Amino acid sequence: MWPLGAPFGEIAQSPARFIKPRRLIRDLAGLDPVLGRFGPFEIRLATTKKEIRKAQRLRYEVFYEEGDAIANQASALVRRDICPFDAFCDHLLVIDMDRVNRFGRPKPKIVGTYRLLRRDVAERHHGFYSEREFDIAPLLARHANKRFLELGRSCVHPQYRSKRAIELLWRGLWRYAKHHRIDVLIGCASLPGVDPRALAVPLSFLHHHASAPQEWSVRPVRDRSIRMNILDEKAIDPRRGVAALPPLLKAYLRVGAKFGDGAVIDAQFGTVDVFTVMPLADIEERYISYYGGPMEMPERAVA
Repeated sequence: MWPLGAPFGEIAQSPARFIKPRRLIRDLAGLDPVLGRFGPFEIRLATTKKEIRKAQRLRYEVFYEEGDAIANQASALVRRDICPFDAFCDHLLVIDMDRVNRFGRPKPKIVGTYRLLRRDVAERHHGFYSEREFDIAPLLARHANKRFLELGRSCVHPQYRSKRAIELLWRGLWRYAKHHRIDVLIGCASLPGVDPRALAVPLSFLHHHASAPQEWSVRPVRDRSIRMNILDEKAIDPRRGVAALPPLLKAYLRVGAKFGDGAVIDAQFGTVDVFTVMPLADIEERYISYYGGPMEMPERAVA
């Protein structure tokens, strides 16, 4: 999971048409697929199979070719990160509308993505993706009337990574959450590597300084739990602990996210995963005002 950045500026006018209406496959429940524009970047929701396939291709490049994930035969054959959950999740995209092909013709490119799964959708299908690693049933039962949104499969093209990436994705995410009246954000967040001892500093820091209260706490599924308090609290320098976190976890921490009790090794993706929970009511007002503020919109509809 990586951040993406780009300077904010005037809306770029692009002649490219990125959506083919005849191929629409997504019902966005009344939400406009185009969530905002910043300079050359468009923030939108995938509405076609082609867009989802392009998001899967980007995920494959980041997770499998650049990272240490191990592709199954189907994914390796088509060079896409194929996952059954993609069929019913929403996909948030950051698109560089100014990209051109070698002939100078417009060719918008997906450069960042987030996968979104609402509780109502999860209950109609296979549950939440994070249930493969964490026992979240008690959490859902304690908050039976809350609207949960699971975040996952976050990645950004290596040429577009900078500190402002999270801003682009989160502004789109916030508009989506407001539209669906989401109460709680959840999901698995990853630390690179599968040796907990090598990750002792960030894991111990999260355990001692950012553990979720009992009301929101979650444990790993049976027989997969790895303790996070590898180091004693007195042995952790908080500044060193924060510095050891991946960019996405730092961003979550800044807005007030809390973390479950115990981690899980994800052998396929070559990571150690922690459970993240963010009740939106607990997020500081300054972040809500910033990420939930008005976004520039394109003057024309992208058809």
